Amino acid sequence: MTATITTALPTVNARIYPKGGLDVLSRDEVARLRDASTGMHDLLRRCALAVLTSGSASDDPRAARELYPDFDIQVHQQDRGVRIDLAYAPAMAFVDGEIIRGVAELLFAVVRDLAYTAIELSADAGRDLKSSDGITDAVFGLLRNARILHPADPNLVVCWGGHSISRDEYIYTKQVGYELGLRGLDICTGCGPGAMKGPMKGATIAHAKQRKRRMRYIGITEPGIIAAESPNPIVNHLVIMPDIEKRLEAFVRLGHGIIVFPGGVGTAEEILYLLGILLREENAHLPFPLILTGPVASAPYFEQIDRFLRLTLGEAATSRYEIIVGDPEAVAKRMSAGIRKVREHRIAQKDSFYFNWSIDIPVEFQQPFVPSHEAMAALDLHHGRKPHELAADLRRAFSGIVAGNVKEDGMRRIEEFGPFEIHGDADMMQSLDALLRAFVEQRRMKIAGEYRPCYRVVT
Repeated sequence: MTATITTALPTVNARIYPKGGLDVLSRDEVARLRDASTGMHDLLRRCALAVLTSGSASDDPRAARELYPDFDIQVHQQDRGVRIDLAYAPAMAFVDGEIIRGVAELLFAVVRDLAYTAIELSADAGRDLKSSDGITDAVFGLLRNARILHPADPNLVVCWGGHSISRDEYIYTKQVGYELGLRGLDICTGCGPGAMKGPMKGATIAHAKQRKRRMRYIGITEPGIIAAESPNPIVNHLVIMPDIEKRLEAFVRLGHGIIVFPGGVGTAEEILYLLGILLREENAHLPFPLILTGPVASAPYFEQIDRFLRLTLGEAATSRYEIIVGDPEAVAKRMSAGIRKVREHRIAQKDSFYFNWSIDIPVEFQQPFVPSHEAMAALDLHHGRKPHELAADLRRAFSGIVAGNVKEDGMRRIEEFGPFEIHGDADMMQSLDALLRAFVEQRRMKIAGEYRPCYRVVT
């Protein structure tokens, strides 16, 4: 985009005083947020800009910075609280000179979560981020700091699905959200557009009809993805986890059931992550409703996903999920029934309603995966492995493709060294290649423009 167009966009300079949830920060926290040498300030700037352009239709993580090259954010600690200064901020985040309240709340969440991560999860914080228990404790700390852990009856449904979906699929996600909302269920998604927005939008109408006054529309994201999937306007609780692995664990620890709508590689990654965990012997007894659903036209999509899961993880995997096509009411009823079983189990096991301590998540699902070309080529995608072990590597393969598609670091690697290479058993690679080709043909990889594959499947 040319400089002329970029500089022509209206901007606003503003001074904001946060209220609630971000009343005070320490001088150390503010200093770390302002530190350019560690990259923390650039991270704050990128995440803040994503929030200020909430509702953007672009999934290019560099687009917002090209549109607003002079944008900056500075956080100041004052004796009476915190002050945030915005320079050349997108005017779309303001009305009559005042920042939109919902946008301000999301902006405060960005500062809150990055400040917490900079201090509590830093190398000198003394946390054990190499053990499974240590990582789970870090996830718990982030969610508690975000004030979304409430000891209420189980009612939170996590909805996964693509940011680039068809109009019919989007309408269907709203219909499912509506049916969930009528049954008093709250929604948690990845916070972006498409299948992450639709369920929340449907639920808002149903919650209004039922006169529900405390609605939770939780969006969980991470710094590498927020610029490509900026928060949709319905999100009223935003949480930024440090990496994709902690984001996925947050979904599983928070949610009482998960619904999967049509999507692309990110959705496939999420399915493999959850099934890899549920297929462990330690979790065999654990009730966790998982429903794959979409409109009737999406039936071939789920048939292909189902074939891929059977081939790679085995027939046992099918016992942990259910496919319902074209019936939003049936989806909501099944999810409500599943959550009732979750409630009964939590009571029997004396487990909390607000954080799933019982589910066993092994460290191979928790350690951050950096998708370099060497790491992608070294993934062990062969038959004969335990299903949860194979699922862990398959999840990493899809995670690498997500990085190559929409994350700046991954995109730079692809531009410099070419596509990632993925190796494995011939039948598995053929099935993987067919699945990825279908995603491309169905335009599930990009919202706009032609998609150029960041991967090459080697059979």
